[in-house]
Amino acid sequence: MQTNSDSSSQVGVEATEAALALIEQLVEAHGPLMFHQSGGCCDGSAPMCYLRGEFKVGQHDVLLGDIGGQPFYIGGAQYERWKHTHLIIDVVSGRGSGFSLEAPLGKRFLTRSRIAEELCPIPQVEIGTNE
Repeated sequence: MQTNSDSSSQVGVEATEAALALIEQLVEAHGPLMFHQSGGCCDGSAPMCYLRGEFKVGQHDVLLGDIGGQPFYIGGAQYERWKHTHLIIDVVSGRGSGFSLEAPLGKRFLTRSRIAEELCPIPQVEIGTNE
């Protein structure tokens, strides 16, 4: 397992208030959790929530950080594609994958994102007027 050791960058993970509330509810019901962001199988690229230790973290997986005190990993190949992206974990109504702990609650975690502008600056463009 690798870690995202560039603490000065915006690359990493955070959670919305709704996601943090659901994480707290799941921790109360199940104990310590872990998250894994994969690249495609099992409900697209939705983040999966497991009991901590239930998912075997591979040597190429990257620990991005934690959300609600729970570790958040991403597959190494997915990290290479998204390494200029800051992940924002949210929650929405609807059933996601049956593998993720929140599925029976009728909710699912969802990954939103933004470009980590520090690593990939967005050019500022002035728009003129045609008069």
